[in-house]
Amino acid sequence: MTQTSSRANEYNLSASQMQEMEADVLILLQELIRIPSVNFGEGKGDEKAVAQYCAAKLAEVGIESELVETATNRVNVIAKIAGADQSKPGIVVHGHIDVVPANAQDWSVDPFGGILKDGHIWGRGAVDMKDGVAMFLAIARAWARAGFTPPRNVLLIFFADEEAGSVYGSRWLVKNRPELFAGYSEAISEVGGFSVTITGGHRLYFVETAEKGIQWMKLTAKGDAGHGSFINPANAITKLSRALTRIGEHQWPARETKTGSKFFGKIAELVGEKYDPANPRPLLRHIGGAARMMGATVQNTANPTMLEAGYKANVIPGSASAVVDGRFLPGFEDELVSTLRSLTGDDAEIEVMVRDKALEVDFEGALVQGMCDAILAEDPEGVPVPYLMSGGTDNKALSDLGIVGYGFSPVKLPPDLDFFALFHGVDERIPVDGLIFGVRVLARFLSNC
Repeated sequence: MTQTSSRANEYNLSASQMQEMEADVLILLQELIRIPSVNFGEGKGDEKAVAQYCAAKLAEVGIESELVETATNRVNVIAKIAGADQSKPGIVVHGHIDVVPANAQDWSVDPFGGILKDGHIWGRGAVDMKDGVAMFLAIARAWARAGFTPPRNVLLIFFADEEAGSVYGSRWLVKNRPELFAGYSEAISEVGGFSVTITGGHRLYFVETAEKGIQWMKLTAKGDAGHGSFINPANAITKLSRALTRIGEHQWPARETKTGSKFFGKIAELVGEKYDPANPRPLLRHIGGAARMMGATVQNTANPTMLEAGYKANVIPGSASAVVDGRFLPGFEDELVSTLRSLTGDDAEIEVMVRDKALEVDFEGALVQGMCDAILAEDPEGVPVPYLMSGGTDNKALSDLGIVGYGFSPVKLPPDLDFFALFHGVDERIPVDGLIFGVRVLARFLSNC
């Protein structure tokens, strides 16, 4: 465990209360992991037990919460913590309590064991995102034990169903319970504030300020059904294959976004190279494993992901279909749509199955300054930067109500840990020291924001 700062009063907690919070977050994460809350998609999930656990941990310190069940066993947790300044807009602090499945045979440990090993806590959800849930819980509990009132109202929410489109979580609550969010203007959640060590040993902290948009499309090719032994120039599978090959092999051009400009501009500055807005890709070599995701944030992407055709070896089907996962940069949705229609041509028809907006907010203002100050207070050598995430979070649903969201659940990581590979991956784990760093940063930030 890291040593508690002698300046504990900056967190509005005493030194002993800080130590209790740091110990609490470790236990909370282990216990959260041990409650399987797997989301299998297609409405098949169960967050009830973990939601009840969160509510019980809040109740232990006198914090009331509401459990909102949106379908059988799909449960959300809502708690309101009153702030000192009721005239100031509140902040939503939210996480999701569902996790993706884990095949135990692929893991070196029990994925739901929550074990402490080699200085890490292991298990499904350790980074996505029961670590954030544990930090939020630990801070709320520490405040309650200390009798501390945060500067403004805090809406603490643990959502269901984030891993399958948020139908039973944030989207349901935004649509059916919008009054819950009245008076709240900003939000923080997952996948932001983590460290990435780049060339030269510079330690960047990625604060998520933008998310790519989504267009999941179904392509359907129609042709002439017939016997598998005949010559058939109008084979639906052949037509669909042509379209998918063009899409899968298409080289998308690099596009500049506000967030990307600041992100790659800072990297170029630190490593002593030039930032070329038309081609920032050479800078990716400086960020290690993070390049896997960040490479997808300089361009639109479209990947064929599912195929369906035929029912017998000697029958040419009359139709064939596929699903393409399209992701677009903020401001470049039209380019994605027009390019895919051009690549598909007359070989298939396109139907949009799922569409969700892209998000981008400025890396400035009092809340952002508070994030940066909290990081630098714990790591004076750190460099906070905004980044664009290739996926999405529950902040998209909240944005429908005008709430400005950021990814900020900090963790300090060792330089050699491939953080992005752990998301939905095998042997998911988080370093204990990094988790304690994160709860200290968040406690400082939320106590003063």
